[in-house]
Amino acid sequence: MPTISMFYGIIISMYWEKAGQHHSPHFHARYGSDKAEVDFNGEIIAGFLPSKQAALVKAWALIHQEELRANWELTMQDETPYKIEPLR
Repeated sequence: MPTISMFYGIIISMYWEKAGQHHSPHFHARYGSDKAEVDFNGEIIAGFLPSKQAALVKAWALIHQEELRANWELTMQDETPYKIEPLR
């Protein structure tokens, strides 16, 4: 799973599963053992993140919506997404 960003212990990744259910644009956020699928508005659509980390992921997603959309298009074409600046 390609990592596209990391900040404050949160790992952000995006990939395309050819046989999977990736029908709506989203990315994956992992913090310790917690994992979530997050839409480009920063809303958790599956899984769980602690509230502080969820807020950080939401802020990051809102800042980088255009880059996330561009990465989604790359993954839809089975190409590797590019890195996105971390939250600072």
